[in-house]
Amino acid sequence: MAGWPCYHSLMVLGRRVTTPLEKRLGHRFKKPELLELALTHRSYANERGAAVHYERLEFLGDAVLGLIASEWLYARYPDLPEGELSKLKAHLVSKSALAPYAERLELGAALRLGVGEERSGGRTKISLLADSMEALFGAVYLDGGLAGGLRAAREVVEPMLETTLASGPSARSRTFGADSKTRLQELAQARGWPLPEYRLIGESGPDHSKSFTVECWVDGAPASRGEGPSKKIAEQRAATDALARLPAASPVPLDPTLQPPTTKGK
Repeated sequence: MAGWPCYHSLMVLGRRVTTPLEKRLGHRFKKPELLELALTHRSYANERGAAVHYERLEFLGDAVLGLIASEWLYARYPDLPEGELSKLKAHLVSKSALAPYAERLELGAALRLGVGEERSGGRTKISLLADSMEALFGAVYLDGGLAGGLRAAREVVEPMLETTLASGPSARSRTFGADSKTRLQELAQARGWPLPEYRLIGESGPDHSKSFTVECWVDGAPASRGEGPSKKIAEQRAATDALARLPAASPVPLDPTLQPPTTKGK
């Protein structure tokens, strides 16, 4: 795939076509040249005598990922000491977490590699996939601009953090697990429960910085809540918290503050 097409050329009726990778990522680039740069490996640039490749974006993306992961963990675990937060962060931003997420996005197939790197199996190398994932995070951050860069990056990074954490402590020695909503749905089906339900119960903030609150109902009762800058992220957070309440073989311990209202007259 050394001849991977330029994203500027993918046009229909004068409008750039959203690529399959952007759809899987959940972010449509306003500056497609940033996406193109994030996919360009040094080997591809060297073969063409060019100096531009994704390594500078990788440097930026590493910092963006670290900041978002730290902020996310700080907010989610207010009672966890610094040492434990550091351990969790190290796991969440590790190559063993980034590479499988890149595989889920089918990032390897979109990379622009040189002939030698292509022949050596570069599209499936863990280190290369992890590095290119960081470059992609950096590109999303820059694409969002000064005001919206961090918000755009959060919407892309946090689903990865949710999924990695939801796979449990044992996942540190495994690869990647399904996202929280999928795992909760599978668990509900295995126990013969109705499918989990997600109810939007709150929305606040200005248009450029919305916050959504979603309540997750499991087996006909409220089990948890999640907040986030999008409904999708809020639902994932609610599902993650519901999973955390699930022992191996017993119902979800419901949050007493989420009990449904009693019927009047009883």
